[in-house]
Amino acid sequence: MAASQDDRVGAVETRGIEPVPDTERHGHPGQMFWTWFAANISILGLPLGAALVSFRGLNIWQAVIVAVIGSFGSFALVGALSIAGKRGGAPALTLSRAVFGVRGNAGPTLITWLSRLGWETINTTTAAFALLALLNVAFGVRQNAVLTVVCLLVFIGCTLLISGLGHATIMWINKWATYAFGVLNLVVIAFLAATVAWDKVFQAPAGPVSAMVVGTGMIAAGTGIGWANAGADYARYLPRQIPGRRLVAASAFGAGIPLVVLISLGSLLAAGQPDLASAADPVSAINAMLPSWMSIPYLIAAFGGLLLSNHLSVYSAGLTMITLGIRVRRTVAVGLDVVVTFAGGIYFILIAKDFYGPFITFLTLLAVPITAWVGVFAVDLMLRRSYDRVALMDVSRTSRYWFRGGVRWSALTAWVVAIVVGLLFTEAATSSTDVWFAGPLSDTWIGTKGLGWVVTLALAAGVYALLRRLGGATAGADETSEPPLSPHTLPEPTAQETA
Repeated sequence: MAASQDDRVGAVETRGIEPVPDTERHGHPGQMFWTWFAANISILGLPLGAALVSFRGLNIWQAVIVAVIGSFGSFALVGALSIAGKRGGAPALTLSRAVFGVRGNAGPTLITWLSRLGWETINTTTAAFALLALLNVAFGVRQNAVLTVVCLLVFIGCTLLISGLGHATIMWINKWATYAFGVLNLVVIAFLAATVAWDKVFQAPAGPVSAMVVGTGMIAAGTGIGWANAGADYARYLPRQIPGRRLVAASAFGAGIPLVVLISLGSLLAAGQPDLASAADPVSAINAMLPSWMSIPYLIAAFGGLLLSNHLSVYSAGLTMITLGIRVRRTVAVGLDVVVTFAGGIYFILIAKDFYGPFITFLTLLAVPITAWVGVFAVDLMLRRSYDRVALMDVSRTSRYWFRGGVRWSALTAWVVAIVVGLLFTEAATSSTDVWFAGPLSDTWIGTKGLGWVVTLALAAGVYALLRRLGGATAGADETSEPPLSPHTLPEPTAQETA
């Protein structure tokens, strides 16, 4: 099917969160491959691999296995959840109205938006540091307040241009920019690989199997889980007849290939640079390992990788903002988003003395409710027959997704219960002496190994599945049963689609 006039490369996408009609669906699963390849090509994947060796005690072979399972597995989940976008033609958090209810969806949407803003601020600030370092290495220009603002504006301007134009331009940029920055990354990777202390690598003893389990969870939580509530945003223009398994494969391989390479290299480097895993500014830490002539391609690659990830996040944040109820055009939502991240970058670079530790600690806490949402949404997707395109946009009491008081209590209950239990196992701290939050079970094996998110995910899915089953078994007793289909309901997926 032909693309609509506004969903073309270089044209401003005027569509907001409203579902894409079947007549305007176009594209192929390969677009999801490039989407997630671009999001994970950043050299910042190296510290993840270093952590497997420095903190978990794994050898290189165990680290590679963990990288494969954690990366491919978590992004297979991203691909599976993106099937909802293909079915319903709407962004993930808009489709979530059908799961949580018009009002009940406000909590997951707000948490998602705050998390997106937070990670965009991290990307923006880190990219500004990379650009400042590049100017210093290439031209001898020292950092100052004015130059810092200029570097922030350059990165934000690039992000705004790509995210503002919208879906078609993002898909095009993801593919071709990945080639350019991918080559730069390969050059840097080849040089870094030559600095590896191979004797130490091969002499390292194997770690316990339990450490591999924990490491797999760490990689999954640090990569695919964070993008799980964004996959549908980029799959919503794809034709419904595309088999779901192709989306899963494209997402898993698109992200898995660069992540496994980078995480494996990080594991190798940790043998000679154990401090890499705990570096507050990983861009600077890796740059310090390179000669000045190699710093230029490295810093360009770092800047480009952060940009490719950030424009995806900003695009999704804009759609999430509209879903939250802020009635603006998508382009305006994107603009408001980058204004907030610009202000955050100014504060964190020019005012705050230390921001990485406290800020990432805060974002770690937000990951608990996001993981709970993934569990509920995944179960609903497996059980759901269809989405009603009119009801998705109707936030009044007449909406099919109003349920009881605007809330689907089975989904919201499962979400809240999973959050509470997940926080019991969670500790958020910048150091051993600066603990922001510590759940009463955070000192148990699950808590100390960072597996609270696994408990959150499993509990959210299990409680919701149980409540749905109880609601279906008791006629009219629970609002989890679907209302009668309306004439505007999207048709049930075909056998080819679900194959």
